[in-house]
Amino acid sequence: MNDSANLSLIVRKTIAAQPCQVFQAWTQANILTQWWGPQGVTCHKAEVDLRVGGAYRIGNTLSDGKVIWITGNFEIIEVNKMLVYTWSTANDHSTDSERVTVKFNTIKLGEHQCGTEVIVIHQKIATQERVESHIHGWEGCLDGLQALQTSDPL
Repeated sequence: MNDSANLSLIVRKTIAAQPCQVFQAWTQANILTQWWGPQGVTCHKAEVDLRVGGAYRIGNTLSDGKVIWITGNFEIIEVNKMLVYTWSTANDHSTDSERVTVKFNTIKLGEHQCGTEVIVIHQKIATQERVESHIHGWEGCLDGLQALQTSDPL
């Protein structure tokens, strides 16, 4: 692996839902397809085998009709707290998978309401161009997750 594959990013978003609800939205395929992807991208299929070593597969349809599959395996699962998984796309021909950590931290939103701070840490990215693309993608995904919560509480 070359040194350029050590690029990373962090994206954060506060979601007005309990960590257990946000974790469920992230790990149940039927909910994941409702919010995944930045604007202009539709998640047409998701498969999640939520166990250490289990695989996931997410199908994104871009606005031009092109389909991109994101795949990987779960490395760490701390229910309602954290996920760590590998990340690769069908058009990525590198030998090393990227790595994603998602943290679901409980935060107070008011005197009687708790929410979740979602922190996405995406590592082992090969180029700065991919970093920028991932930032756009993650910000869009988290906006979609937040919109799902406000339109139809999880």
